[in-house]
Amino acid sequence: MAEDGRVGAAYRTTAYDGAQGTSVAYGHAPGRQRRGTDEVLRPRLDALRELTALSWSRLDGEMLQEAARVLDAADARCRLSGEHTVVALAGATGSGKSSLFNALAGGSRSQVGARRPTTCEPVACVWSDDRAGAEGLLNRLGVPARRRHVPVDGTPDLRGLILLDLPDHDSAATENRAQVDRMLALVDAVIWVVDPEKYADAVLHERYLRPLAGYAEITFVVLNQVDRLPGDAADQVVDDLRRLLDEDGLALGEHGEPGATVLALSAATGQGVGELREALGQFVAERGAAARRLAADVDAAAERLRPVYVAENRVGLTERARADFDARLAEAVGAVAIGRAAERDWLRQAARACGSPWARLRSRRTGRRAAEGHAEVGGGRTGADEPAAAARTNAGRTNAGRMKVGCTDVGRTDVGRADVGRTIAGRKNVGTAVGRLNGAVAEAAVDARPAARPVVEQAVRAVAGEAACGLPAPWAQAVRDAAGRGADGLPEALDRAAAEAEESLRGGPAGKPRWWTVAAALQGLLFVLQVVGVLWLLGVLTGVADGTAWGSALLPAVIGSVGGPALTWMSRVAARGPARRYGQEAERRLRGAAAGCGRARVLEPVAAELLRYREVRERYAVAAGA
Repeated sequence: MAEDGRVGAAYRTTAYDGAQGTSVAYGHAPGRQRRGTDEVLRPRLDALRELTALSWSRLDGEMLQEAARVLDAADARCRLSGEHTVVALAGATGSGKSSLFNALAGGSRSQVGARRPTTCEPVACVWSDDRAGAEGLLNRLGVPARRRHVPVDGTPDLRGLILLDLPDHDSAATENRAQVDRMLALVDAVIWVVDPEKYADAVLHERYLRPLAGYAEITFVVLNQVDRLPGDAADQVVDDLRRLLDEDGLALGEHGEPGATVLALSAATGQGVGELREALGQFVAERGAAARRLAADVDAAAERLRPVYVAENRVGLTERARADFDARLAEAVGAVAIGRAAERDWLRQAARACGSPWARLRSRRTGRRAAEGHAEVGGGRTGADEPAAAARTNAGRTNAGRMKVGCTDVGRTDVGRADVGRTIAGRKNVGTAVGRLNGAVAEAAVDARPAARPVVEQAVRAVAGEAACGLPAPWAQAVRDAAGRGADGLPEALDRAAAEAEESLRGGPAGKPRWWTVAAALQGLLFVLQVVGVLWLLGVLTGVADGTAWGSALLPAVIGSVGGPALTWMSRVAARGPARRYGQEAERRLRGAAAGCGRARVLEPVAAELLRYREVRERYAVAAGA
């Protein structure tokens, strides 16, 4: 034992020198290569890092703290030696951790005694020639220099092992328990030492083994003090221990499957210690414990983040949802009413162009009387505009009645920002679009003003709800917020689009059909025939003309009188098709303008949020190892 003490003293001396920055006893072995994360783990860490970077503005920082801690721990571990494996001995008071530590070290390196707690500081034993690599790991773990030792025998079968003896996890001293928790998060592997009396302790299973079930591949569970059990009682206790571990969800390494290693031994008699040493030697020689530990950390972090990244079902906007959104916006701007008004306007202009001179004269007189009547009440609308005004009035009332249902939910929008209750009376509304055509504003369109804005609100709410359906809560809220921001100025944008569409309709079609000119010329000819025939008949009746020529005089009068209305009727029939197409084109343009506003202000921001979610979802899949 004196020799053992000299060896320990020699290592403690070199450890102090290492802490001061000198390198006396150890150096990097030539040809050694650092083994850090493997090819599978590195992409997962990169994906987790990208995931957190893309999510800071969308998720609560507390959700990402664990992932950030894992990344920091991985960076710290990867900067240090990959040739060493840090294994901690953990257990309850009196389980025999220190005795097992000394048995593996080949001498007294950790204090053993009846006083509890005996181990108050972590003790380390290093099997390595690479002093610098070991010192970096021990400094990260916070092991005091005076508590760092080398094994007595220096057996090469454990080369690269850094074995730690931790304080009791159930220690009465709070600082000891905190120290255990801190170091368990930093070591590469853990050997849980249990005894026949406390192997089923609830604190051990509920606080440590169950939450750490995902770390089975870097976990050893050792039943110590089996020398105290008579007969085959040790096998029974081991079987019961395996049962408890299985209930904890800790996979057991049996039949070549990866999982925790369960052993029974006695540190006092040495029974089974050789088997543990052999298992440790093989475990350390693989040089993969650090990577497996980091992979388990990433698995745990990914599992905690799963609720905020994994959708319940397929997400995204369907074509039907987009079409419904466009249809509601078209309804809000009164696209159908304006299309019908444009159709009637085209028919009215065709009637004026192709009608008889008598009909045009009658229309002008009616328009003057209507203008005089409206001038008295400030209407200022001509008689020729009365049909269009009536159409817009009816359309506005119809829209108002049809959209009244939407008003009941005005104050309960999920979009958050598009509150219809604020300043609705002072802001221009898309409902005015229904009442503006050819420079006239229909009074009845005022009735549609309170109704058109709720239609826009409902459209935004519906498309945001469809896009957010199935998304995790933070991303669903981000989608609704994006839609809400776009909905703030959407009604005003729709008003401008409607005004531009109406402006393009003023004055009717840009080019007059040629048949209007032909019809107008024919109406002029028929009017001349009618006038000539009537005058001829009057001449016959008054004796001015030959009395026997009344038949010749009657013919042009009849042709002119019958042909004019007949031509007017035929022109009206011929105008229906072009008028319908003109109205449909006007409706299509306004629908397209409304859809463009909705796409730019709502659909594109929502699509951007969905695209960001898909990006982070793909990164999450890589980080989770899927």
